[in-house]
Amino acid sequence: MLRFQDIVFGPIRSRRLGSSLGVNLLPSDGKLCNFDCIYCECGWNRDGKVDKPRLPDADAVRLALEDSLKSCSAEGTVIDSITFSGNGEPTLNPHFPEIMDVTVELRDRYFPDAKISVLSNATMLRKKEVVEALKKADNPILKIDAATDEGAALINRPSGNYSVREVVDNLKSFGGDFILQTMFLRGEGFDTADNIDEWMDLVRELKPREIMIYTIDRETPAKGLLKYSAEDMSALTKPLSDEGFVLQIRG
Repeated sequence: MLRFQDIVFGPIRSRRLGSSLGVNLLPSDGKLCNFDCIYCECGWNRDGKVDKPRLPDADAVRLALEDSLKSCSAEGTVIDSITFSGNGEPTLNPHFPEIMDVTVELRDRYFPDAKISVLSNATMLRKKEVVEALKKADNPILKIDAATDEGAALINRPSGNYSVREVVDNLKSFGGDFILQTMFLRGEGFDTADNIDEWMDLVRELKPREIMIYTIDRETPAKGLLKYSAEDMSALTKPLSDEGFVLQIRG
């Protein structure tokens, strides 16, 4: 399974974001997430559990990010996106709002044309400070993989009380200025096609500026999962493209 040992890593070539400099706000020696997705490239939560997870604060991120940005600038390395991803859910880091301010400052200084992207499962949108921090990102990429709580229980395996409706209602605070991300797959009792109509209704309700649809690309902790082809994903979501929604499909 893929885990990141540094606060800042890359840049790596992302199929969705171009040349992406990663920022990991989670433990360097494990994983911390309130989802336990059957497809997660970081593996199961239990395999990345650490007794006392250490999360970087804003000062640690400033040092690591500025060092990397300086090096990339000096070497002429292209950075299209500074991307919060890493070993779990980045908004679980209690310093996330302050870290976002630091990232905007350093981006503007060293790579003003780069975008700031955040890959998030949208569970922490109940916190006003997290919402406000995410709105400072150019690309808040927020996940809904299933249109029902039952589907989310199968594919995302959330901890605590998770409600798709609550997430949808919280996402409305963005006024459509966000990117909706959804994984398409089959396996473990789940098939995206089974709730595609309900999912498309959520899209119509939220009206995101872009929809990022992708499928399995790396080893997954659950075995026997099947990926969708780009052609099948396009066919399933054709009603949305016909209605004028912007879809980015990655097979």
